[in-house]
Amino acid sequence: MQDMEQWMHKIEQWMHNIEQWVRQQPVEQFYAALAVLIVTFAFFAVLRLLKPAKSNTIVLAGLSGSGKTVLFYQLRDGSSQQGTITSMEPNEGTFMLHSEMEKKGKLKPINLVDVPGHSRLRPKLDEFLPHAAGLIFVVDALDFLPNCRAAAEYLYDILTKASIVKRKVPILILCNKTDKVTAHSKEFIRKQLEKEIDKLRTSRNALSTADIANEHTLGVPGEPFAFSQCRNKVTITDASGLTGEVSQVEQFIREQVKP
Repeated sequence: MQDMEQWMHKIEQWMHNIEQWVRQQPVEQFYAALAVLIVTFAFFAVLRLLKPAKSNTIVLAGLSGSGKTVLFYQLRDGSSQQGTITSMEPNEGTFMLHSEMEKKGKLKPINLVDVPGHSRLRPKLDEFLPHAAGLIFVVDALDFLPNCRAAAEYLYDILTKASIVKRKVPILILCNKTDKVTAHSKEFIRKQLEKEIDKLRTSRNALSTADIANEHTLGVPGEPFAFSQCRNKVTITDASGLTGEVSQVEQFIREQVKP
């Protein structure tokens, strides 16, 4: 108690000394210092308002039937029952990841968007990419080979979009349905996608002037294409939306949407 009284007495002395110093300063100098202080505070306040908030949007993309909608509900509810019907409209929701519902502390909700994979509905993807903090490209590992070319074309279009390249949006290639014995491994899928994208680079060299404005060249000229050559970070992992094996997906999401 005595220590507290001593501290209070010292604070009173400091306040008194500051008051005396202010009174001794010329009025003009005092107001000038006050004006500088106000302008400084105003500057930092405006700067903070103008600074764009970090996005919490994660986009799910991929061919129809790859399991995006199952994954959406697994991440949101921990259940795949509502995700068995092919989506014709984007599924969008802002929520805490289901696995984090029990965790204590401040965690930032994510805004997850499941974009339909049908070719006629893919233009909807462009509505969300400019705000995406990350993109998850879902591949059906069970039925991969018949859809390899189509998946590579879709992924090629994403990797060359200005909204992806300029902002260096991280991309996770997710090999889904790997709980099945006959599913292809993520390494096999990676190699096949790289080969197909390499072929697409050659066949799409003759771009129109309009395309050049929005597309970026992939890879290193004269070398076989590899995802490691992309300007934005591209990683590949496996998961199973049906069984709830989505820990790698959640880790990717949290790397982009910080708590």
